[in-house]
Amino acid sequence: MENNILIPDCPNRVCPVETTLYIMSGKWKGIILFRLLGGKKRFGELKKLMPTITFRTLTLQLRQLEQDGIVQRTVYAEVPPRVDYALTALGESMRPIIQAMYDWGTDYQKNRVDTNISELDSE
Repeated sequence: MENNILIPDCPNRVCPVETTLYIMSGKWKGIILFRLLGGKKRFGELKKLMPTITFRTLTLQLRQLEQDGIVQRTVYAEVPPRVDYALTALGESMRPIIQAMYDWGTDYQKNRVDTNISELDSE
């Protein structure tokens, strides 16, 4: 990955930050990506790792990530059918972004002992 100089006004093009946020938009996409950094997962495994996400939302977010080329969905011809989700190479390239978000969140939690995730969730 090349080191680009930040150009806040993004002249004559769509801002790269806007592109990244578009791909990661949605409350759950970053968490789905974080969970898939550990390797491929089945739908039920992802749901167990994120108990407050609805089945519909998980399905929609996974479909969007698949359409964007970030997640690969593999269907196995078995009875009952088995479906796995894994990061593509493009999805894996987001590892440093997710790691930076994890690190920042860890620091924030340490420095803001009064912060409760349920409070953040209600905003």
